[in-house]
Amino acid sequence: MAAQERENLVAELEKTLSKVKLLTGFLPICASCKKIRDDKGYWNQIESYIRDHSEAEFSHGICPECANKLYPELSKFKKRS
Repeated sequence: MAAQERENLVAELEKTLSKVKLLTGFLPICASCKKIRDDKGYWNQIESYIRDHSEAEFSHGICPECANKLYPELSKFKKRS
């Protein structure tokens, strides 16, 4: 019985490890547009690169600073003078 439990545990751990994707190491990123250079030398949008190399998914929004800069007439985050 203990041998069967051990086999089940090992199978469960192997299944879990197969799902793990971990970004490690050095990621070359453009200081301007924030694209990441892959191992083949191609530049990819950061969202695409991270999505393809991890289990992360993105949801886009806009921060108050960018809202002011891009849409000053619509921004509810206007700076007070």
